[in-house]
Amino acid sequence: MKKAIIYIPNKNPMQSGSAKNDKWILEFKTKNPTKNPLMGWESSSDTYSELKLEFSSKEMAITYAKKMNINFELIEPRKRKTVKKSYADNFLK
Repeated sequence: MKKAIIYIPNKNPMQSGSAKNDKWILEFKTKNPTKNPLMGWESSSDTYSELKLEFSSKEMAITYAKKMNINFELIEPRKRKTVKKSYADNFLK
């Protein structure tokens, strides 16, 4: 049985915007990862580990997983806490 996780990826820490953070990703978990003896890289014979599917909504990703008989784990995104302050607050304390 295939296992997958459904999540929204984190924003790029090098960018301040959040433009491309609305896609839900269905990513398959790797079965039996092995270490390449020559280079030391982690590899697997499971080709599903290379596959990432994008969906525009959480419901579409869940519906697809259920339709294709995929066991999935849903990771809900955390709400980002923003503190609003003015430029003058930098000089007041």
